[in-house]
Amino acid sequence: MKKSLIASLLTASVLMGCQPEKKQTAAASDEYEIADTYKPIPVPTKDELIQRGKYLVTVGGCNDCHSPKVMTDHGPAPDPSLLLSGHQQKEKLPPMGQNAGRNGWVLFNMNTTAFVGPWGLSYAANLTPDDTGIGAWSFENFLTAIRKGKSKGQEGNRDLLPPMPWPMYANMTDDDLLAVFTYLKSIPPVENLVPTPVPPTEL
Repeated sequence: MKKSLIASLLTASVLMGCQPEKKQTAAASDEYEIADTYKPIPVPTKDELIQRGKYLVTVGGCNDCHSPKVMTDHGPAPDPSLLLSGHQQKEKLPPMGQNAGRNGWVLFNMNTTAFVGPWGLSYAANLTPDDTGIGAWSFENFLTAIRKGKSKGQEGNRDLLPPMPWPMYANMTDDDLLAVFTYLKSIPPVENLVPTPVPPTEL
């Protein structure tokens, strides 16, 4: 009886050993591994875009030209009440001399919002969400301004004038530009109609 039971167990063991082994292919294993580790990239919230945009505007030096200045213990600093509102419409510029922009030098006013050079006289734009700034702009307008250097972000308009470094900013990703645009749309609007540029022939 014992011999019969042992023989049966041995037979069953041999038969089970003859069954083809179920092996997972490398491809299938890789697929499972990818599926297990894949995590969708979260879509940033509006607040996250604003914070990212504020960071980019700050390190990108936008306030250097687009914000009027106040004097502090550490020197000129952006005026918090006029942040990114551009050259002030009522600001009177001092005399520039007959050779301004034609003597090999570039001049900046004390607020660093007005600039004289071979291109004439240019002014830093109002970047606040007021109607005199970018209040009516769409993101597509903003892309056209930064990527193609077009005034008001409109095809067919004049080129943006120096010292606006748009060829450098044109290398920013769409995500970064969206963050900058979202931030600019979130700051307090400042009514300030920036003067139109003056060509060199009229200086």
